[in-house]
Amino acid sequence: MAAQDKSQQARIIVRQAPDSGATAHHGGAWKVAYADFVTAMMAFFLLMWLLNATTEQQRTGLADYFSPSVTRQPGATGDGVEAGVRLGVEATLADMARASEYDAVARQVQDHLNGLGAESMQMQNLLKHVVTRMTDEGLVIELTDLTSEPLFVDDSAQPRPVLRDLAVIVGGALSGLRNDIAIAGHVRSYPEALVNSPVWALSDSRAHALRELLEKTNLDASRVQRVTGYADRRNRSANPMAPENNRIELILLR
Repeated sequence: MAAQDKSQQARIIVRQAPDSGATAHHGGAWKVAYADFVTAMMAFFLLMWLLNATTEQQRTGLADYFSPSVTRQPGATGDGVEAGVRLGVEATLADMARASEYDAVARQVQDHLNGLGAESMQMQNLLKHVVTRMTDEGLVIELTDLTSEPLFVDDSAQPRPVLRDLAVIVGGALSGLRNDIAIAGHVRSYPEALVNSPVWALSDSRAHALRELLEKTNLDASRVQRVTGYADRRNRSANPMAPENNRIELILLR
């Protein structure tokens, strides 16, 4: 009787193992990790775009913003953002907007010049003298001598008909814009045996010759901000006496 009472008083304990099937749950950590990954990728592509769409000066401004040297002193007043930093960011964004607008204008000029080549064989031959490239300073339109067809008569600053025609073409492409312009003359090197090398005076005279031709077109003369002669200090060819070193650069300033 006593044994029966003990069996009735005994408790049965059942332990149930957690279900490892469909109801298993690993928490939401993977969602946080995925969100961090997406954010990092967005930041990466934004950085790549900024590096491609901004100038060196603008990139410096952005770097200064993210590494500000201005700190708030105890007791300083304000809205939590230093005025200098805020104005710097606003100026940088404005510069980026202007840069984007300028790039669109520059591409329009390049497309216009490239499109002219399809008009006729004569136009194609003229545009063989023209090379365009983008720099931090602006769009450079380079007018270059060809071995068979120089832009000037001999070693003078007297324009040949080909340069007169090119001045009309370039002046027309730039006439509807407001950007200022700079003109730079470059010439090939001359033998060192010459007592008086003409490179400085000649490069300057040729730059002014193009300026005078442009002023005869619809181009506003007040847009020309500087005319410079670089002599033979910035040759394009490894051969300092090569004809392609004779060139005039017209820069559409930013």
